Amino acid sequence: MSNEGRILSAQDRTSDFGSAGSRRVLRAGRIPAVIYGKSNAQPIHITLDAKEFTLKMRHFTDTTLLTINVGDKTYECLMKDYQDDLLHDQIKHVDFYQVTRGQKLRTEISIKLTGNPVGARDGGVLDQVMYQVEIEALPKNLPDMLVLDISDMELNTVRHLSDIKLPEGVEILDDLNKTVASCRSVKEEVVATPAATDATAAATTATAAAPAAGAAPAAAAPATDKAKQ
Repeated sequence: MSNEGRILSAQDRTSDFGSAGSRRVLRAGRIPAVIYGKSNAQPIHITLDAKEFTLKMRHFTDTTLLTINVGDKTYECLMKDYQDDLLHDQIKHVDFYQVTRGQKLRTEISIKLTGNPVGARDGGVLDQVMYQVEIEALPKNLPDMLVLDISDMELNTVRHLSDIKLPEGVEILDDLNKTVASCRSVKEEVVATPAATDATAAATTATAAAPAAGAAPAAAAPATDKAKQ
């Protein structure tokens, strides 16, 4: 993403709070938002241009470092949450977390697999079992995602967190032996042979025909009138 795509223009929101006020802000083509963080004693209330934010936010990840310009002030933030109205296709509110330069952050980051594994071409099935991991880094070193190249992954092998090439200054805060992806051969279904099927059917028929243990013998059929004569 270009640096321009990480910059948002905002305005101070000093009034028009509450549900009714938020609706008026939205009707004016803006989005209510808040900036909070360790350096802020109180949350900073702002509004964003709805068109600009909606266009840019599709490229944001949990670790995209954003620059928010509010008048003559600048805040470096991560987007932490947002509320949307799916019925009206509208973003209703956004939460930003202000970072502090020189202070490391801990956050979740996505893991992306890249490449076509050798094992898949040999009939194997690729399975990604881990999609996110917690990392620690300075704000300036935060990547948008971690990338794991699986091009040389052979059949019946796995890749671990330790196989990810980390950007400079990034540390994974999890067990590096955890599996991220595997490439396994497809299990073949066992098909019963005709002989086995016939034997199973015969055993089933025999079981059904045999009387239950302890059952009384069947009563003899009543004599016909011809036999009585």
